[in-house]
Amino acid sequence: MPDRIDRIQLSLVFLPLAAPSADEKGVTGRHLPMAEVAFLFASVGTVDGGGGIGFSYAKRAGGPALYAHAKEIAPLLLGEDPSDTGRIWEKLVRAGASVGRGGLAVQAIAAIDIALWDLKARRAGLPLAKLLGAHRDAVPCYQGAVGSPSAPLAEVVENAQRALAAGIGGITVELGEAELGADLDRLRVLRERLGDAVPLVVDVNRQWDRPTALRAGRVLERFGLGWLQEPLDAHDAEGHAALAATLDTPVATGEMLTSAEEHWQLMVSGAIDYVRPDAPRVGGITPFQRITALADHKGLSLAPHCATEVHVHLAAAYPGTAWVEHVDRLEPLFNERLEVRDGRVVVPDRPGLGLTLTEKVATWTTDHIEFTETT
Repeated sequence: MPDRIDRIQLSLVFLPLAAPSADEKGVTGRHLPMAEVAFLFASVGTVDGGGGIGFSYAKRAGGPALYAHAKEIAPLLLGEDPSDTGRIWEKLVRAGASVGRGGLAVQAIAAIDIALWDLKARRAGLPLAKLLGAHRDAVPCYQGAVGSPSAPLAEVVENAQRALAAGIGGITVELGEAELGADLDRLRVLRERLGDAVPLVVDVNRQWDRPTALRAGRVLERFGLGWLQEPLDAHDAEGHAALAATLDTPVATGEMLTSAEEHWQLMVSGAIDYVRPDAPRVGGITPFQRITALADHKGLSLAPHCATEVHVHLAAAYPGTAWVEHVDRLEPLFNERLEVRDGRVVVPDRPGLGLTLTEKVATWTTDHIEFTETT
């Protein structure tokens, strides 16, 4: 007989950040500083004793809403074969059909879906990347932002050099000064200090309008960037397409999107060179695989957003060019550490995602609930 799910636990966790941060630190002032990140954790168990964990997250707002929606749909998993990840995903989406197939609804499903894939790989005794069909055992990595646009230049240079010394392969530079000239001066110094061989990514955090993006993008060509990240609102497929058609620098966006359909719109519009899905945001690994299958068909490169612990497996299984963003924000949640070597993140050889939660997670948990076949 096939295995079946007989229990699921959900937890709402608020991870405190070592220092407040903001996604958009420039002159737009769109976001307040962020002191914590809300996580929805899901733990799925089966009658055969198998188990898996998954998570999704929300910044600034939405964490309690993720948890509330997950509590509504989680009982629908009981009695299901955990191997049927695709059918279960569709079942959970249909259960919340009135709130759509994107946004908060699928982000709540993501924690459950990731847990099911973790469980599936653990039962097979394989790292998730191997279960999916790995194309590489280590994935090129670049450091997430090494400092805000307002940070002292010496601090940004020091952070970048420290990341490179730790084995990370590339560096992200955030732009956002009122005058482009100030940003260009910082970028010029970084390029001089780090050398031409170091891949540099410029992250604009969706702050530019179309004319600014085109004008700035042309000027930035001189720096030989790996790619230009989030120059416009992620939903502006037409604007990104105009940039991609004009610039030699590859264009990357998509981290704020929450469905495969939104990513497909960027692809068919010719708007991107690098696709940047975030598995916890798009609904989990099941829709992430749909996105990467479409991206591979279009011959695009992959650079998932954040959640390195999950994305190293998914990027390792991508046939084309793939990078992962090295972000250490999630490290306090897990006992294990990713290995970085020679500019790459090594795919863990532990079964599943290869993650277990630290004892501190319990102290950051504000609510939890368990559903079983007997409740």
